[in-house]
Amino acid sequence: MKKSLLLLPLFLLLVSFDSSQKEGLYKLFESDFKLGAAVNLAQVTGKEAGADSLLNLHFNSITSENGLKWGPIHPRPNEYNFEFGDAFVAFGERMNAFVIGHTLVWHQQTPEWVFKDEKGNFLSREDLTQRMEDHIAKVVGRYKGKIDSWDVVNEAFEDDGTWRKTNWYTLIGEDFIQKAFKKANEVDPGAELYYNDYNVWKPEKRKAILKMAIQLREKGVRIDGIGMQGHYRLNSPSLEQIEQAILDIHKAGFKVSITELDIDMLPRPSDSEGADLNINFAESEEWNPYKVGLPKELEVQLVERYVSLFKLFQKHGDKIDRVTFWGLHDGRTWLNNWPVRGRTNYPLLFDREKKLKEGFLEAIQK
Repeated sequence: MKKSLLLLPLFLLLVSFDSSQKEGLYKLFESDFKLGAAVNLAQVTGKEAGADSLLNLHFNSITSENGLKWGPIHPRPNEYNFEFGDAFVAFGERMNAFVIGHTLVWHQQTPEWVFKDEKGNFLSREDLTQRMEDHIAKVVGRYKGKIDSWDVVNEAFEDDGTWRKTNWYTLIGEDFIQKAFKKANEVDPGAELYYNDYNVWKPEKRKAILKMAIQLREKGVRIDGIGMQGHYRLNSPSLEQIEQAILDIHKAGFKVSITELDIDMLPRPSDSEGADLNINFAESEEWNPYKVGLPKELEVQLVERYVSLFKLFQKHGDKIDRVTFWGLHDGRTWLNNWPVRGRTNYPLLFDREKKLKEGFLEAIQK
């Protein structure tokens, strides 16, 4: 869909681009994969100045960042909040974008009441299964035909390949994933259905995920693809590790998507990789070294890392369905608050002024 001409002057005031850039970033990759960004309520309702223009120019896919997770959309029993969801799908329609719903079943950002009865006792396997299926039916049903793909289950495995001992797992059993995918398919058989996780580049974790996905498929349960969260650092994981994950998922017969892409530019108090929200540290001057700006030499390294990643993704464009940044620009990244709260981070391709970081466009076009 064409951008409204009325938005153009404001856009030019707020966002500057290389004068040689005639088209948005997604045009560079549209023969290989869709290019997306995770969005929030202010961005899809026009309350964040310049966000709509940035999205329309550079992206042909959007993912719900937090607004469709259980806590925000279903905060209390029998109470649903569809403000974000309705605005999100309407924005996607105006963009003519591929729209991804994130996420239906996750151990984080799910209220405690979901797992308990009125007396505070944990639910039985049958009752929790029913509650999960009712939630999926309500949410997926509301957006049937409007959301193109769902992250059905998020982060069910530890990095060593063992099951994460969440309430979903301990109360229902490992077949909670099967039940979630079956219900999502029943409600909207036209939507793509994905399993999504971080550190899929780790062989033990990837092996467990693929074993689960293959077993579901053998039972006749539809699971279309694996989302590889791209919460990377400047020097880890290696391109070879990421590439092997892409190859293994594709060989197993599943679509590959690079989801939640960002590059953490700050030091961490621990050597943790990925995106485990249980790892969290208090605000600290020691771990917030670049409050006034990222040193130029580090920004150059960041851009070089992104160029190498995108060249790898292009190499495997026949296997990768989409690549999605986890946030639109540095001012709206979750990495400003994880794993150390209150930091100033610089993990995305667009800076806080919504400008494309220097050098990426020229390098990727070589």
